[in-house]
Amino acid sequence: MSAPAPQSQPEQPTPERPNADRHFRVIAVQPQWSAADFTSAAAFRAWMRSQLELSRPHLAPDRPNLVVLTELNGLPLVLRGMPLAARAGTFERAAALLFLRHLPRALPVLLRERVSPIRALQLALSGPNTRLYLETCRDLAREYGVYLCCGSAPLPRYHLAGWRLVREPRTLHNETVLLDPHGDLIGVADKVHLTPDEEAGGVDLTPGPLAGLRVFPTPVGDLGVAISLDAFRADVIGRLEEQGCTVLLQPDANGAPWTSLEGLPPDPAKVRDQPVAWLESSWQATAAGGGIRYAVNPMVVGNLLDLTFDGQSAITGPAADAPAPRSYVLTPPRPGFLALLPWVEEGEPERLREVGRQLAACSGHPRENRYRTGVLHADLTLPPTHLPSPPRTPHEEALAALLRGQATLPPARPNWPLLGLAALVGGVAWGLLGRKR
Repeated sequence: MSAPAPQSQPEQPTPERPNADRHFRVIAVQPQWSAADFTSAAAFRAWMRSQLELSRPHLAPDRPNLVVLTELNGLPLVLRGMPLAARAGTFERAAALLFLRHLPRALPVLLRERVSPIRALQLALSGPNTRLYLETCRDLAREYGVYLCCGSAPLPRYHLAGWRLVREPRTLHNETVLLDPHGDLIGVADKVHLTPDEEAGGVDLTPGPLAGLRVFPTPVGDLGVAISLDAFRADVIGRLEEQGCTVLLQPDANGAPWTSLEGLPPDPAKVRDQPVAWLESSWQATAAGGGIRYAVNPMVVGNLLDLTFDGQSAITGPAADAPAPRSYVLTPPRPGFLALLPWVEEGEPERLREVGRQLAACSGHPRENRYRTGVLHADLTLPPTHLPSPPRTPHEEALAALLRGQATLPPARPNWPLLGLAALVGGVAWGLLGRKR
């Protein structure tokens, strides 16, 4: 497959043209993932490239393009090199197999940093997985000539020590990385409000600080990131609005059937349909008439082991910019949806809920895992920005150096006493597993 021609970039505001409006296109990709996409570096690169290829027919040749990918699209990289875990059937079994497979690397982290086994596993594998994730995204941003919201991935906090990146102990954020068309870093944003599946009982991530959220002025909007649940939270939206956000990016991975009922923290008793809940995020942020004019909310679909992911990707904005009223399934039509990917069916609520159960992981139905994928785009216009770019954090300086090839992630140094203990524990565990079989 031939690479796309570099996208021509129109003139942007300069000191000589300070009042030029910004005309640009935003693109939201709704992909389907599977565990097999993460078992090798080649498979991961192919899956990520496929999303840019889906975007390719929608790229505008006469203006900058912003492509927005989905939440936690780097999380399953822990499966890399372990096809057996990808076929384990459940997340818990896969995690156990992975921990045993990588015990010599994960156990020293667990003992030294006093973290949970699942966080120790991710931290132990974070060096090569961070490099693969960032370099893949960098290369795609360059090749397709786009501004790229990479989605999000579990990333440690780094700082530079000479030409090496040094990892901060214990810390592992759900983090979005923003790149420009040269593959250079614009900035990063950490998820502040974690779901129960992201907390200690699940993949065990570190919540980001609210004060760390910033807005990044670019030719494709004054970008603020609110990863999934963050876009539902008034403190996050308020902070981004205070800093001048005009385009909200909401990468998402909704881990439930789209037509099921749910209760969101901090009020799980407030049960409603998933699509009703989603109206309280991007759509509400742009419908409120505040400083956030547009929002882009791509959602990943697909059954990952025994986990179900589903949703409807959307681009929202002022009612005057939108076509006829429309909305998510199970909700009445309303103004403000500039683009909306249809769900797999339209119909009565009970029928839609049944279809959601059929699609879900482990349903055994012929329609299991047959979700809808697609791409949305919208052409947007904003006045010129007068916001200054925020200063880079030490973590951003480290990632920027890595992306430029000016720094590297060193391999983990073996701790021989702990590795000996790891081998002993691994042998005992393997013996016990063998007896159970």
